[in-house]
Amino acid sequence: MAFKLLDGIKVLDFTRLLPGGYATLLLADLGAQVLKVEDLAQGDYIRDMGPKVTDGNSAYFWALNRNKESMRLNIKHREGQEIVRRLVKHYDVLVEGFRPGVMERLGLGYEGLKEFNPGLIYCSLTGYGADGPYRSRAGHDINYISLAGILGLTGPADAPPVIPGIQVADMAGGGLPAAVGILAALVGRRSTGRGQYIDVAMLDGAVSLMGLYLGARLAGGEKPARGKTSLGGGRVSYGVYRTRDDRFVSLGCVEPKFWEVFCRVAGREDLLDHRFSTDETIFAVVREFFGTRTRDEIIDLFQGADSCVEPVLDVDEVLTHPQVIHREMVLEISLPGESPVRTIGPPLKLPLAETRNDTLPPAAGEHTGKTLALLGFDEETVISLRERGVVA
Repeated sequence: MAFKLLDGIKVLDFTRLLPGGYATLLLADLGAQVLKVEDLAQGDYIRDMGPKVTDGNSAYFWALNRNKESMRLNIKHREGQEIVRRLVKHYDVLVEGFRPGVMERLGLGYEGLKEFNPGLIYCSLTGYGADGPYRSRAGHDINYISLAGILGLTGPADAPPVIPGIQVADMAGGGLPAAVGILAALVGRRSTGRGQYIDVAMLDGAVSLMGLYLGARLAGGEKPARGKTSLGGGRVSYGVYRTRDDRFVSLGCVEPKFWEVFCRVAGREDLLDHRFSTDETIFAVVREFFGTRTRDEIIDLFQGADSCVEPVLDVDEVLTHPQVIHREMVLEISLPGESPVRTIGPPLKLPLAETRNDTLPPAAGEHTGKTLALLGFDEETVISLRERGVVA
């Protein structure tokens, strides 16, 4: 269920794939009217990536693009650029994910477009930022977390770095800061009437996520090492342990009260004074405890105990977990005349906010005609634009 908190806010989304799509999804779920502006060739590549759902779009596309509209526009065409200038007069926010300088070369950079709408909030979401020696460098999530130090700290001490299971820099380092920056700029515009340029770099966001480790190092702290940090598997009370059935559980007993409960339930009160131990003999004792029981036996043993012990779930188990279901994180969106499509719901819960029904992810160019009509283009002109490869 989407909300109406941003009702009346209109967003132009020139991004593809994950980071920008996630940022504008958050805005769309909050009630903003998001128009995806896709090119006339492939459009948003994520439409074709991953398993397909019943409308021909991929499950990945569904997960990122509910509550949005789509138009197909050739922004390399002079008339396409003019349409963008007309669009920004009616929109509050523009989000783009091209390399630095691309939109400027097309005459669609912030400095040019703010002349048509001084209140325009313009967010550039890039890998390395709008300036600096890496501004034009290609990259993906794995590269950003490499440079930020996240990858180097992920995994056991005696093995190579482990790639995280999700795109950390794309989403937490890029999409989230972009959405927060846009919301802040919208609030600021209320008092100033002016828009804002927002420069979001996924590397910057990834470095920010490393704040605790980097901050400690800047203060003269010990250099952290993979598999040795207190929250990275280096302490016996915080880590992942294998069970007898070759499954895994997570142990997160940082606070004394949780560690005490763990020791009592495990029948190992002799470990009470070893909460932050790095001693291999203590690790071996805890491994032995978990290794003599199945994962489900461990969870049953700690059921109702005030301790931080949870199973490491696979994807199918997540989708059926009672807490995930209760929090409505599995969302059903109905296709006309077909079975509902299940996808992932919004993380925000705003019980006092007015809600609205979710809408289907758009077909490519589904709203091109509607959008052009709102700009004052008549049917004959729209047909001509289509024939000349300006829109589709």
